[in-house]
Amino acid sequence: MKRKERLLMLFFMSLLMTQLHAQDWPNFNAFKAANAALPPLEEAQQRVVFMGNSITIGWLDSHPEFFENKPYVNRGISGQTTPQMLVRFRTDVLAIDAAAVVILAGTNDIAGNTGPSTLEMILDNIKSMTEIAQANDVKVILCSVLPAYDYPWRPGMDPHIKIPKLNAMIKDYAEKNNVFYLDYFSALEDGNNGLIPSYTDDGVHLTRAGYEVMEPLLENALKVVLP
Repeated sequence: MKRKERLLMLFFMSLLMTQLHAQDWPNFNAFKAANAALPPLEEAQQRVVFMGNSITIGWLDSHPEFFENKPYVNRGISGQTTPQMLVRFRTDVLAIDAAAVVILAGTNDIAGNTGPSTLEMILDNIKSMTEIAQANDVKVILCSVLPAYDYPWRPGMDPHIKIPKLNAMIKDYAEKNNVFYLDYFSALEDGNNGLIPSYTDDGVHLTRAGYEVMEPLLENALKVVLP
């Protein structure tokens, strides 16, 4: 199957799933059983929850070894936008005793997956997730949105222009509110606000090589927020 055909198939499957789960818009059921089955933390362990979309869950799929034997819990859902993540934030982060949350979100909002969204609206949702976490003593790592020059399933949305603007807004908010800002964008960007070709198959999602660039950056961030 050609890449374009595969992307179209994934897009239409995503639309179908959205229709099928219209009564569960934030997709609470995605991790309901997994959350209930989480083992208790060992002494001195601190649970880290990864909140995000296909890029986050793709990390687990592409490099599962990174998550093994660590108190890391991946709660990415493909196609999700920040309002959906905000609605399920308590269930998929607070309710499972997270000590820290890694929030990587916003690119699907720019793509318009759940309707038109301004950069200010995206930032507001990220702020709300951060404030909920902080109010419950959960440390927050706010990640830059990854580079994308264009969306193969939704061309013409100008992510190469909007993503750097959104990242600047996230960074400014993080610096003013004592939140760790993790800059993946600079490490993955090709000089034209797109992903370095060797790190992606479609210009948006990462290969294992791309995740391996992110991993040491994240672990250094965790050493800061969870000393």
